[in-house]
This record gives sequence, C-alpha cells and structure tokens, in this order.
Amino acid sequence: MVSPEDVVSLCELFSSHAIQVWLTGGWGIDALLGLQTRPHHDLDGIMLVDDVARLLEIMVHRGYDYKELWSENLWTVDAIGTRTETAFFLRDADGREFDAHAIRLDEQGNGIPAWEKDEGYIFTPQYLSGEGMVGDHPVRCMSAEYQMVSHTGYSLPDKQVPDLERLHEKYGLSYPDEISRQLGSTGS
Repeated sequence: MVSPEDVVSLCELFSSHAIQVWLTGGWGIDALLGLQTRPHHDLDGIMLVDDVARLLEIMVHRGYDYKELWSENLWTVDAIGTRTETAFFLRDADGREFDAHAIRLDEQGNGIPAWEKDEGYIFTPQYLSGEGMVGDHPVRCMSAEYQMVSHTGYSLPDKQVPDLERLHEKYGLSYPDEISRQLGSTGS
C-alpha cells in the first residue's frame, strides 16, 4: 500500500529534482478532495517524457525497480537523445508501486500522450491544472474534470464509484453519460 507519507515523500523527491508529476488515479482524486478516502495500492502519475530517465535514476536509488512495462508502452527518444519508455510500473521491496505514463507538451500547453499510437487524445491545459493536498502538502494533480472523463470506456470497479460521487459532490461536476448509466444500474 502507498500511504499519505509515501505520496508526500515521492512528491517532494520529484520536486527536488525539478520533475513534474501530475497525480492521477485514486491518489489524484483523494488529493483533489483533500483527504484519503480509501487505501491505494499504487501512486499513479502523468509525467513529461524528458523527465523519465531522471525519474528512473532517482527511483532506482530509492529502491524501486521495474514491475512491468504496460502493453501500451511505446519507446521514444527524449530531448537529449535517450531512448526511454513511456508507460511503466515500478515497485519497491515493501510493495509500494508507482505507475507512470509520459506525455509531451505542445506549443499550446496540451499534453500529448507519448504512449498512444492514436494521437487523437490530449491532456488540455485545464486537465493539467489540478491542485490538491495530501496531508498538509500541496500537490500537482490532474483536474477533477479530467478525473471524471478518464473513468469512462470501461466498467467502473465498485471502489471507484464513491470516488466519482465525491468529485461530483465537491466540484458540482456532471457525470459523463456513460458513468450516469453505470451509476443508475448500481443504484447509486
């Protein structure tokens, strides 16, 4: 499990090395809510391709190693010519996991997924503008709007339904039609 202290420690580590990471997934939602609502087995992050090699180096020194490359991983070359992965999972000896996906920023500040073959999806500057709190520590995260939209395209696991309900309540966000149908069928 990844504790709030683990999240803060990693965010401080990334920041001290000028590595931008936007929290997403369960911890990203909890950061937006300002409190931990359930246990999280990993920390999900979106990061810049040009930061991957440095992040991997510091994470190895921190005791993390590869758990796996995601099937959507595409190898690419960063700004200094290093061949790097774009979608991977790291784990330390205590079972803490960090799940990373890399993006490139275009001239308008949109995040373009480096792991995607279909270049139709973008992380808008609004999606990249989230700010949250883990304990007393401010963190960068994906926006509440992004979190709502990113939970479409699959059947929501039961543990994610309350996450979206909390975002809906705090931010007044409408559910995408697909989520509304799923929530209607679960009785929520």
